[in-house]
Amino acid sequence: MTLSKTRTFVAAVVGILSTAPSADAITNGVGKLPVMGYNAWNAFACNVNETLVVQTAKYMKEYGLLDVGYNHVNLDDCWAMKNRSSTGEVMSDNIRFPSMNTLTDQLHALGLYAGIYSDSGWFTCAGYPGSFMHEEQDAMTFQSWGFDFLKYDNCAIPFDDIIREGMIGKYQRMADALAAVAEKTGTTLIFSLCEWGWSQVWLWGAQISHSWRIDSDIGPQWNSISSIINSASFITQATNHYGHNDLDMLEIGNGDLTYDEAKTHFTAWALVKAPLLIGTNLATISQEMLSILKNQEIIAVNQDPIYGTSISPFRWGINPDWTYNVTYPAQYWSGPSENGTVFMLINTLSEPANMFFNLTESPWIRAGIQYSVRDLWTHTDNGTARMAVVALLLKEDGNEPAGLVPPCAGEALSQCTAENGTSYS
Repeated sequence: MTLSKTRTFVAAVVGILSTAPSADAITNGVGKLPVMGYNAWNAFACNVNETLVVQTAKYMKEYGLLDVGYNHVNLDDCWAMKNRSSTGEVMSDNIRFPSMNTLTDQLHALGLYAGIYSDSGWFTCAGYPGSFMHEEQDAMTFQSWGFDFLKYDNCAIPFDDIIREGMIGKYQRMADALAAVAEKTGTTLIFSLCEWGWSQVWLWGAQISHSWRIDSDIGPQWNSISSIINSASFITQATNHYGHNDLDMLEIGNGDLTYDEAKTHFTAWALVKAPLLIGTNLATISQEMLSILKNQEIIAVNQDPIYGTSISPFRWGINPDWTYNVTYPAQYWSGPSENGTVFMLINTLSEPANMFFNLTESPWIRAGIQYSVRDLWTHTDNGTARMAVVALLLKEDGNEPAGLVPPCAGEALSQCTAENGTSYS
């Protein structure tokens, strides 16, 4: 198989598997699937207000983004007043966000969920009030305002002799507060940790949250995206229903990403089952970039109701397996889905490259079966591999013809044995 452009990938779905994985994360009725929606930070940073947020929500509906699954609009930093009230309540900026209930009512009326942001420390990253020592008070405020989602950051960490907790305990405080509020009100918020991959969050994040950032902040450049893909390649086992590695917000439509780079970015995020949060100015997004975000066949893998697990590398390619390399991350990936096995190939070189693999290198492939091919980007059944960026869906198409040599494929060849005990090898 030849990939003809730089930064390209192939994704394929192969066969239909019969068993489904179990979810070991918190299962409190929300957050089973990766969140899809919008966060304004990458496009606007602190320059946000109610009008901008509502207009963005209207664009999501107008452009068909809501129809394909993007159903959250989340605030990030800078929505609050710089000081709390005399009784300790966090307050929204009375000019830019005069009524949070009015905002969430408008979002809900459009068919969208509403998300808000806070921090586990004294202050947010932009210097607004954090939730440390106000966890349950803030959780109750967010619930009373009508929010459905909380992003929880990692700035302004209290001194050790004050907090007397590790990273897990610092985030457990808000997890406990959200649980207490849910017990009182019957409303559970999706809880998204943003602690930048510190303290091996992929080992414990699923115990207290629905997603957790695995790396530092993303940027709208290929080297940032490849670095995050590299980080994700070593911790894919952490993701399942109700708990997801978060690779950060999407940069599609931002910076100098090429069309192929943006498609690779989107496919990697979707197939590892990361949250898909658009982070560009929808007023100026191109149809080309919009078409990437709306690929329903790729989205279907991200939102798989049966298999919550991420794809994982089965071969690194340019580097020896298990090599940590932010420029040339793992190239050959696969994993199960509702409709079969997903494959992703990434050409990380700055020139065209021939990329080859045997289907049986993936542990999800059935021996002795032939497959028909579905292209998930051209949405055709011809299985062509001549496009710059290709995604393929291979479905079972009967048994292989009799008499094929060798009679066993892949690693099984070394133990390939006839019924009478004769070893083929």
